[in-house]
Amino acid sequence: MKKVYTCFCTDVIHEGHLNILRKAEEYGEVVVGVLCDPEMVRYNRFPSKSQEERIAMVEALPGVSKVVVQQEIMYDRILEELRPDYVIHGDNWKEGPASCIRENVLSALGKYGGELIEVPYTRSLAVAKVDDRMRELLAMPEQRRGRLRKLIDMVPVVKTIEVHSGLTGLIAEKTIVQNNEGVDQFDAMWISSLCDSTEKGKPDIELVDMSSRIRTIEDVMDVTTKPIILDADTGGLIEHFVYHVRTLERMGVSAIILEDKVGLKKNSLFGTEVEQTQDSVEHFSEKIAAGKAAQRTEEFMIIARIESLILEKGVEDALERARAYVKAGADGIMIHSRKKEPDEVFAFCKSFRAEFPKVPLVAVPTSYRQVTEKELAKWGINIVIYANQLLRSAFPAMERTAKSILVNHRALEADKDMMPIKDIISLVDTL
Repeated sequence: MKKVYTCFCTDVIHEGHLNILRKAEEYGEVVVGVLCDPEMVRYNRFPSKSQEERIAMVEALPGVSKVVVQQEIMYDRILEELRPDYVIHGDNWKEGPASCIRENVLSALGKYGGELIEVPYTRSLAVAKVDDRMRELLAMPEQRRGRLRKLIDMVPVVKTIEVHSGLTGLIAEKTIVQNNEGVDQFDAMWISSLCDSTEKGKPDIELVDMSSRIRTIEDVMDVTTKPIILDADTGGLIEHFVYHVRTLERMGVSAIILEDKVGLKKNSLFGTEVEQTQDSVEHFSEKIAAGKAAQRTEEFMIIARIESLILEKGVEDALERARAYVKAGADGIMIHSRKKEPDEVFAFCKSFRAEFPKVPLVAVPTSYRQVTEKELAKWGINIVIYANQLLRSAFPAMERTAKSILVNHRALEADKDMMPIKDIISLVDTL
């Protein structure tokens, strides 16, 4: 009997999947692959069911003779192992980022004479409603809040991009690219005080209060599903900080990053060029402990940001603080540096990992931007934050357009640098 293979990248079965199975049965024995969790995150969206639950769900379907786990989004290995006569898939992957997966399947099948069968994609109101319900479920605070912890265990490095509005949130949510290993997308979003303040035309000195910051978070949450990490600056007074923790936890924020400085906040990128005062180990540890005592779930994370390298106090000072902050209950450590080479960051990571192999580490490679995620992961970094790139790329583009209109007294010349408004609107989902 001929063998047919299809892979499901889903945690809910709808009419379209059943159509593929019915078609597959016409050609032979049906083997269904369940895409593993890490690849689900890269290719599709965060699964609402565990890998084991998805396997059981597919095993219960009529016509399925065997279920396997597909470990990679590219099919080379699974097809070499199974050598099916046919691979069956919907025809919706002919264009867009998934087209590289289709080419990979054709290439792998061509090596031994297998055939690709494509079924017209099922477009119906029922299927659309299923997709909408899944997206709404992932956006719920209880679902979103714990996702960062799961991602840290699931992927080599949590790729996090700065957002400062609903629209930039949609860019973070929907940007998917092809690469040599298949497709990729961002895992989480960073809401920074720098970008939030700058977007409002105000200085980054904790002038924008938490009520305003919460409105930005709500704008982003309304249109996205990915976990949110919030830049909490110094956290302010301990008495105020504990209330902010409960509010943010209740909203569904996954983590806050708290920096160990006191006084009028100055951006870290200025380093010692401006007066900055690092908090005492004892007081900052007290703040961490108070925040952890205030939270109501195990999912919410308080990550301590260490400014020792920024203030040129050295790796040993940073390590001493890290030990104290972890002891106080910090769920992770962010080590920050403004040097163009990552040597001191890597030195810190090496020593820290020797003592704390499981505590998450966060890096913000703004100054040492030549370093890849793969290299950062090799040194034990779990979360990489691209902290201000969307804002920095938007500003020169808008300024260039404004100047062009002033110079030419019309908008024609600026058109070449602009995206059609209908393409921007297409990012926005309608109810």
